Amino acid sequence: MKTNNSKIVDCTIRDGGLVNNWDFSVEFVQQLYAGLNEAGVDYMEIGYKNSPKLLSGADSAGPWRFLNDEFLRKVIPQKGTTKLSALVDIGRVDENDILPRSESMLDLIRVACYIKDVDKALQLVQTFHDRGYETTLNIMALSNVMENELIEAFEMINESVVDVVYIVDSYGSLDYKDMEYLVQKFKTHLPNKRLGVHTHNNMQLAFSNTLVAAQNGVEFLDASVYGMGRAAGNCPTELLVTHLKNTHYKLRPVLEVLENLLIPLREKEEWGYLVPYMITGTLDEHPRSAMALRASADKDKVVGFYDKLTTPEVSFEKKQ
Repeated sequence: MKTNNSKIVDCTIRDGGLVNNWDFSVEFVQQLYAGLNEAGVDYMEIGYKNSPKLLSGADSAGPWRFLNDEFLRKVIPQKGTTKLSALVDIGRVDENDILPRSESMLDLIRVACYIKDVDKALQLVQTFHDRGYETTLNIMALSNVMENELIEAFEMINESVVDVVYIVDSYGSLDYKDMEYLVQKFKTHLPNKRLGVHTHNNMQLAFSNTLVAAQNGVEFLDASVYGMGRAAGNCPTELLVTHLKNTHYKLRPVLEVLENLLIPLREKEEWGYLVPYMITGTLDEHPRSAMALRASADKDKVVGFYDKLTTPEVSFEKKQ
């Protein structure tokens, strides 16, 4: 399997932050960066670059939710070969908060949006491109997008300056056939764009879907150490590092950060494959209802949960 053009983007801090409200210590992030750098991982997504004034709940979130360049310089005084990435959401970032790349610690800024906001996302991409950054466009919840909407979006994307376009399996509901279909569609309609993939593990398919994408020429592969990410989590970095062929990656440094940082954290926080997330994945739904169930006293009552999601009337029945 020829995957030597692969680039791993480790999202442990950014996507993992959705699990613990970005409550990572500076030491945790420094050790993770050092380990990923030693392992030869290409990018570390160190958080969101959203603007606190545009988001509710900003006060309670950790600093990785709203990356500040001055703060980042203190966290990583000496950058290695692993580049730094941040994600922004449409409507949650003030472009005046983004310095030119020459003055910033960040190399890559990724813009996440739903299909209806591709035009707005591409305006932001243009701004970040003009400031010198590498850019990606991450279209979320692709499994819920109509064909005609996608074709319309492709036309705009083709004319844009964006470097990489992401296939995002937000609900963890896609399988290898879906992935092959989407990759071919993106390649056909976006012949001059590089592609990326971001998977979730609701159906235990995050790793295999990522490999299928890589096999079909997708270059940027999102992952996180020990799979840490919202709900069912992501494709595990350690699996990609050890499995991709003809690459420069080293497994041992990833295992070190996994043992020292992620295993202790997993004792306190929950993420990864669990049946409620499998249920939302198989129904192609956002995992928020499963997350609410896992936070309740009924967290393991999966039959009732399934009935509630598949029988709308159940939700409205009055208890006798």
